[in-house]
Amino acid sequence: MRRLISCFLFCLVINKIQAQPWNDKTHLTHQDSLRGSVTPEREWWDVLYYAITIKPDFLSKTINGFNTIKYKVLTKDNKGIMQIDLQRPLKIDSVKLGNNRKVSFKNEMNVWYLNLPGHQSDIDSITIYYSGSPHQAANPPWDGGWVWTTDSLGRPWMTVACQGIGASTWYPCKDLQSDEPELGASLTMIVPDTLVAVGNGRLEFEKQIDSHTKKYKWYVVSPINNYAICPYIGKYVNIKEVYEGLKGPLNLSYWVLDYNYVKAQSHMLPQVHLMMKSFEHWFGAYPFYEDGFKMVDAPGYGMEHQSGIAYGNGYVNGNHAVDYSGTGFGMKWDFLIVHESAHEWFGNSITAKDPADKWIHESFACYADILYMKDYFSDSAGNEYVIGTRDNIKNDEPAIGLYNIGKEGGSDMYPKGRNMLHMIRYIINDDEKFRQILIGMNKEFYHQTVTTKQIENYINEKSGIDFSAIFDQYLRTTNIPEFEYKVSGNELQYRFINCVKDFSMPVKIIADEYFWIKPTESWQSLKLESQPKKLYVDRNFYITSVVL
Repeated sequence: MRRLISCFLFCLVINKIQAQPWNDKTHLTHQDSLRGSVTPEREWWDVLYYAITIKPDFLSKTINGFNTIKYKVLTKDNKGIMQIDLQRPLKIDSVKLGNNRKVSFKNEMNVWYLNLPGHQSDIDSITIYYSGSPHQAANPPWDGGWVWTTDSLGRPWMTVACQGIGASTWYPCKDLQSDEPELGASLTMIVPDTLVAVGNGRLEFEKQIDSHTKKYKWYVVSPINNYAICPYIGKYVNIKEVYEGLKGPLNLSYWVLDYNYVKAQSHMLPQVHLMMKSFEHWFGAYPFYEDGFKMVDAPGYGMEHQSGIAYGNGYVNGNHAVDYSGTGFGMKWDFLIVHESAHEWFGNSITAKDPADKWIHESFACYADILYMKDYFSDSAGNEYVIGTRDNIKNDEPAIGLYNIGKEGGSDMYPKGRNMLHMIRYIINDDEKFRQILIGMNKEFYHQTVTTKQIENYINEKSGIDFSAIFDQYLRTTNIPEFEYKVSGNELQYRFINCVKDFSMPVKIIADEYFWIKPTESWQSLKLESQPKKLYVDRNFYITSVVL
């Protein structure tokens, strides 16, 4: 019964994830193409830096502000038309070039075209002033947007959750995942002085600007995803400490609601230390030492905002006190701390160029759970956990989505992607080699946007094993290979069906002794020393088996 309840709750969570307005589209529009593709009005310029300033009004649920975008001209063979994304009901009020020259613009729903005729500078900046009522998140982070809510004492609490629906729900930007501001970003928030404003990275200043208002400026020096920039505004207090990591002292910071101070010290700090030690072992040094590591109390669920992770797990173990593997092992650690922190390596440092390849973020972050469990519990506990999550696989959509329209793959990128990586690790059959592949990925693609093919090719090359058919099968189809076999005396005959063309995969067989075979689509046979008393596929392989 406990297993059934956990699976039911996980499916509810995954269904909510799929209910994001941006991702749950059955009818694609011209706006989807404008948002998801490299248009002529986008390709000629490269974002270098965002300097965002906002002033939210809690009572009216409006914001006004501006974003100064520093950019590089990639080609002067352009018409000087710049595409900026800002979603309704927000609107652009005015635009100025760095030389203070006013810029004209026109609007096509959520896309704004700025007219920059005669623009020739290699590096320039533009400031976009905007205002209005941002799209409100109905159920963050799944139905994303701006969050206006109150804490348990009825005090204002504000933040943003916009992965999928897009950062352009709350600030004007080039809302394209492949173009991160490589020099970093800053976020300045003007708020009532009864509240505290927290952002990504480090605090540059906190200023009292009048008798009732304060200004906070936060900044990062690393490249950052548009959707990973996030304001947090509420009754926060801070806990600081220093962790001695692979690159030396790492500033750890916890911004928690004042009434969570004691719980955070006893629950969050020890688990962050364990997570950091495990992940630096498996993935290499934390990728944002310059910006520090921070967890911030947030309404809703949780989100991998870079160097400022949103935490909403209520200071309990499991995933909101549920173990969706149904094994009990998931209740021994805080899922949100482990999973969202893993995204600092996979999602924030290594980022998919296109949301269609979001599996790169989620599958690796999900498999981080298993490596964490290996370190602090046992290898068998991790195996049982990953096998238990198969009950949540729906096989209704491929894990890779549709390119150039912002369409993510199906929710199976979480449990199915985790199981695919588990098989790859099992086939490599050398944990130190597997670890070096993960560390190497984080060096090779450090602070970069990547494609699925780059990740596939890297794993194939460094492992010395061609996993191409396995990637095709588990990422690009909804079919699960079926292992057909029959035993006649001491002869084993076997093959795969329900698979992609030319599919083959090493499989570990458990009989009187274990052995490895490599089935293909064609029948093969193997002479055993004697007729086995038992014979089955090792449970670590996510396939189905049929004995004929």
